[in-house]
Amino acid sequence: MLRQRSETAKKGSRRTKQEETIKKKVTRRWPLMSKPVDDVYLTWYYERPSYDVEEAVGMLKKFQELDFTNPKQYVYINVFLDMALQKKKKVDPFASTVLLPYRFTDEMNKVLVFTENEQEAEIARENGAAVVGGVELIKWILEDEIQVDFYVAVPAIMPKLIPLRSKLKRKYPSTKKNSMGHDIPKMLQLFREGLEYMVEGERLIKTRIARLDMPTEQIVANLKTVIHDICTFKPLTYGPFVQKLVIRSSTSEGLLLNLDGLLPQVEKVEEEKNAEDDEEKHVQEPAST
Repeated sequence: MLRQRSETAKKGSRRTKQEETIKKKVTRRWPLMSKPVDDVYLTWYYERPSYDVEEAVGMLKKFQELDFTNPKQYVYINVFLDMALQKKKKVDPFASTVLLPYRFTDEMNKVLVFTENEQEAEIARENGAAVVGGVELIKWILEDEIQVDFYVAVPAIMPKLIPLRSKLKRKYPSTKKNSMGHDIPKMLQLFREGLEYMVEGERLIKTRIARLDMPTEQIVANLKTVIHDICTFKPLTYGPFVQKLVIRSSTSEGLLLNLDGLLPQVEKVEEEKNAEDDEEKHVQEPAST
């Protein structure tokens, strides 16, 4: 009797496993198809279409005309990054300011210049600095009496600015961020007119790059400038830094972009270097007798 029950239990468990297997087979998803044949189709059966950047900008302009929306609306990009380096190391989240080839807004950032040299202070004022001064400004900044968008400094005053390091954090002047140096007009142009962007979360950058009524070639040039600046934060030898790039306007859906031709390439540089090394080897090799 016990034996009969155990056999019945085994048969029941086999049936359950078979049913589960059948269910798994039924719910299995087939690979997504590349392009639909018909005008009307279920989007989840197909891969998301991607477009060359010029084509995508043209589509955004067409959307605006069809929807009767503001032609001066902003154009945005969402950049998804591969932050992985070797082993378990990752690129730290970063922020940067880049000077675009084509400005799309009349807004100017407020920039404070740290210097104790009167001649340098005068140059800073002439080039549009919002605030200019030395150590006397530290107290006002710590007490939030002075608030600006960016801070730049000449090297001579840096040792006296250490009390501001924790207050200013990523906006603390440094040569790495191009916010410390002797060329005050150049620093002021970058931070007054430049576009600031930063990594949000772990790997996403969202930023505006242009206005939709600008010529397509200007929008594309601004986009390429931002992408090339982003790619400087990870060595090219680790592979492509940008995994996915989406462009949209204020009122449109996002369009996935083809990355071909948008990312800096390392192959050509390596090929040229290898060719030079081979040439040097041939020159150094002694003639056989």
